[in-house]
Amino acid sequence: MIGTLDEKQCYDLLGSTTVGRIGFVRDARVEIIPVNYALSGRDLILHTAPDGILRSLADEGAAVAFEVDHHTDLAGSGWSVLLQATLALATPAEKSAARVQVSPWAGADRDVALRLAVSEVSGRRVRRDPRD
Repeated sequence: MIGTLDEKQCYDLLGSTTVGRIGFVRDARVEIIPVNYALSGRDLILHTAPDGILRSLADEGAAVAFEVDHHTDLAGSGWSVLLQATLALATPAEKSAARVQVSPWAGADRDVALRLAVSEVSGRRVRRDPRD
């Protein structure tokens, strides 16, 4: 049983966690990496290393996808939110606010703040039929 989430529901779910996956195309291959993030209005803020791939993609204004999901095995339920976005450097104000909210698990050397300027939001919720 699959249902579609509206935009508000998607953003509510995005605000309930801090780890997602960012996907992009590099050298004709799809890459997906986990990142910590924080909401900033409709956009997301994350941190990366000054010499990392995400930093170079931000310089290009690259198109990216971002996905967050959650599932509960025992309940047979879950949800997934998918964003289409453009990656850019965060403004100084966004960087300052994000420093408090985003703590990269990958290490303290990730001090470059990036913004995912969201252009499209979609989400789905799924739950197992209790008769299964």
